[in-house]
Amino acid sequence: MKFLIVGVANTLVGAGLMFLLYNVFGCSYWISSACNYIAGGILSFFLNKFFTFKNKQKSARQIFFFIALLVVCYLVAYVGAKQAVFCIFGNLGEKTKGNIAMCAGIFIYTALNYLGQRFLVFKEDKND
Repeated sequence: MKFLIVGVANTLVGAGLMFLLYNVFGCSYWISSACNYIAGGILSFFLNKFFTFKNKQKSARQIFFFIALLVVCYLVAYVGAKQAVFCIFGNLGEKTKGNIAMCAGIFIYTALNYLGQRFLVFKEDKND
């Protein structure tokens, strides 16, 4: 439940920024989705570390795995979503396909990110 609350906050901040940059300011798909990923990633790290998983560890390992997880999730979600949407919806306009791909990317990214944070980044260390 806590991850869901953090996810909603994350989505409001990151996706709001992404769609604003893409649709209002005319930024590219990649710049818009990357800004979502960066803003959401920073917010996600702190909220999930201290609120969701109540993790007290201070380690460079956590930060390294968190950044690596974000990069992998971003590449899988946004590259994969864009390729799939542009292939499936080839007859739609560029902007429409971009918006659909970004929406799909949000769902894929969120699922992968949760699993990675839960079982890799903030996994309880049994030695603590």
